[in-house]
Amino acid sequence: MITRDEIISIGKFNKTHGINGEISATNNVPMKVLEGCSCIVCDIDGIFVPFFIKDFRSKSQDTVLLTIDDITSDQDAMTLVNKDIYVKRDEYTDIVGDENEVPIDFFVGFKAVVNGVEGKIADIDDTTANVLFVIETINGRSILIPAVEDFITDFDSKQRIIKMEVPDELLEF
Repeated sequence: MITRDEIISIGKFNKTHGINGEISATNNVPMKVLEGCSCIVCDIDGIFVPFFIKDFRSKSQDTVLLTIDDITSDQDAMTLVNKDIYVKRDEYTDIVGDENEVPIDFFVGFKAVVNGVEGKIADIDDTTANVLFVIETINGRSILIPAVEDFITDFDSKQRIIKMEVPDELLEF
């Protein structure tokens, strides 16, 4: 079973394209990620389900048209419209190879040490102009920390740990 900690978001399905199951998607990562991944993953009723890419072609710089195994009609493709697209985190890092090119979603699931207090990055809040890490502390509180490089003092992608130093006024433990 695929868990949220094992995947990162790379885009979103937009709308069907034609009648043979092809679907348009916004892609937020280099095209080589789609070329090299074993599958893409979508949240279907709370379960992360793998889908295997049969073919894809670029429509614009950030839009691709995907054909997925066993999706053969526009009705089948409609089930994916507006769903987020994920790939396996380990495959992404193998394909891209540069930790400076990871999307912010990459850090979900990391152990977070903020000013010496431990927690876990539970989610990313990108509903405002400033993208925020949603950190669940070990005492069960949730804190929001701006996801900016200036606050990150160290991170280890193998151990999945990120260390941050933030101004005390941003913290309310």
